[in-house]
Amino acid sequence: MDIEALMTQQGMRGWTDEQRDTWTNDAVQMRQLTQIIQARLANTEIEGDRTGSAGRRARKVSKRLAKVARLLEKAAAETEAVNAVYLREVLELPARRARELEKKEQRKERLGIAAGAAQGVVAKSLTKTTNTLTGIQPPTVGNPQVNGMQPAPQYVPPMPYQFPGQTPAAGQALPDFADLFPDQEAM
Repeated sequence: MDIEALMTQQGMRGWTDEQRDTWTNDAVQMRQLTQIIQARLANTEIEGDRTGSAGRRARKVSKRLAKVARLLEKAAAETEAVNAVYLREVLELPARRARELEKKEQRKERLGIAAGAAQGVVAKSLTKTTNTLTGIQPPTVGNPQVNGMQPAPQYVPPMPYQFPGQTPAAGQALPDFADLFPDQEAM
């Protein structure tokens, strides 16, 4: 068998046709043989048989032969499937990929997506991510959250007023609750 010839469309088609025909013919012969053997065994009495024993014995043997015929038919069908899969997955694949790529390019053109613009956006995003991860801060101009119409955000200190008797000093411990609210002790 020439493998190079087999790997072409005509070569694979010829080989699968040959195998399919062989197994189909074998299955037909096996079915005929099954019928002949079953009929012969059904009419053959063995000493000590009861009524119907010969028929049961004939069906047991013919059942196995019928299974062989079914498997041969299945093998013929699978061989035909090999040709279909080889044609679809090997021979037609480059043309199908080219059509899909062409469709993709046409869609990009139709939607106005340019490859250069997409690359620029990706490059900008990667640069921003790299700068963030390495700690490099790009120069900022104003507050990016504020446009010309909005005032700059006002940040409110966490403690907008002083509690009575509280004087913050470095290293000083936090005041006691009773020091901050002297009226509450009576309760």
